[in-house]
Amino acid sequence: MEILASRMLLRPADYERSVCFYRDALGLAIAREYSGGTVFYAGQSLIELAGHGAGAHAGGPFPASLWLQVRDLYATQTDLQNRGVDIAREARREPWGLHEMQVSDPDGTTLIFVQVPGDHPLRRDSRD
Repeated sequence: MEILASRMLLRPADYERSVCFYRDALGLAIAREYSGGTVFYAGQSLIELAGHGAGAHAGGPFPASLWLQVRDLYATQTDLQNRGVDIAREARREPWGLHEMQVSDPDGTTLIFVQVPGDHPLRRDSRD
C-alpha cells in the first residue's frame, strides 16, 4: 500500500486549551487552520487538533487516531477487505469534503484512511 501523507489526529477535551499548549507552550508552527481545527508542524510529521468529536468521551481523553492519505480510498478498502481486514467504517465522502474510511488496529487505535479530492482546499495552493 502506498501512503502519500500521514499525521497524528487528536480530539482534545478542551480544544482551545490544547491549541494554546501546542502553539504557545511548545512553540509549534501552524501548518494550517480550518473551521474547528488546527494542524501543527512536528518535524517530519503533523499533529492535528480537531475541535469536533471530543464530547463523545464524557470529558475523558479521546484516543489518538492515525490519519493516512491514499490515492484511491475505494481501491484501498477493497484491497484491505481482500486481505481479511475488518472495515470499522466504510469509505464515504464526509461533509467536509474528504473521502474517509476507518479501520481499528489490534489495540483499538483508529486508522483513518483518507482520499483528498482534486477540488478540496487541501489541494489548493494558498500562496500569493
